[in-house]
Amino acid sequence: MAWAWLIVGGLFEVGFTTCLRHVDGFRHLGWTAGFLASVTLSMGLLEYASRSIAMGTAYAVWGGIGALGTVLVGIAFYGEPATPVRIALILGVVLCIAGLKLTAH
Repeated sequence: MAWAWLIVGGLFEVGFTTCLRHVDGFRHLGWTAGFLASVTLSMGLLEYASRSIAMGTAYAVWGGIGALGTVLVGIAFYGEPATPVRIALILGVVLCIAGLKLTAH
């Protein structure tokens, strides 16, 4: 179950990075509230998951999910480039995350 919570925490990391793009110096209250809620849930779930998953592995997986998700949100919604090199690097991140999960005890 810890892995499921870690994945959800990584998805909330995507939420807080996306909200962070719109807070504009924390002047937009809705985006700021979304950022604060997402960062709180994301960090809380990382802490909870790391009770039974090695901290280094948990942090790498959490950060990788957040990085991967943020790149995909940027491509899908903000017109960021989806070049073959970027796609290959994203796949590299996914493979590293999978490798960490497979080798964790």
